[in-house]
Amino acid sequence: MSEEKTRIPPTGIAKTLGLETVVDNGAQSGRAALHFRATMDMCHSGGIVQGGFVTGWLDMAMANVVLSKSNYEQNLLSLEIKVSFLASAGPGLVIAEAWIERMGRSTGFLEARLTNERGDVLAKASSTVKLVPMKR
Repeated sequence: MSEEKTRIPPTGIAKTLGLETVVDNGAQSGRAALHFRATMDMCHSGGIVQGGFVTGWLDMAMANVVLSKSNYEQNLLSLEIKVSFLASAGPGLVIAEAWIERMGRSTGFLEARLTNERGDVLAKASSTVKLVPMKR
């Protein structure tokens, strides 16, 4: 994993999702790695992070690798996203890694996984996206 660590100012959706650091945006490596901080405000009963946050973390990482690899010339629209929840996430650091499985001219197939600090896999995702030119 490249050490491109980029500190993200807490704005918009990045703030809502608790994004702390972009460790690798995927522009060179083809694999994005983003660190998020899960808080109790994201949890429901028993300190378990609500699944929408887990999905959001995975989705943001998948979007990041496409945007970076295309030098921000391609935007993406989710056509389908599937998430498999393997273990519960709790408050603390979570790491979303994403990569491009296959990219065509108008459609992309992406994958991602979410781990905790110990490396336990919490969730996996796959997504089909429509690629559109970035509006300037």
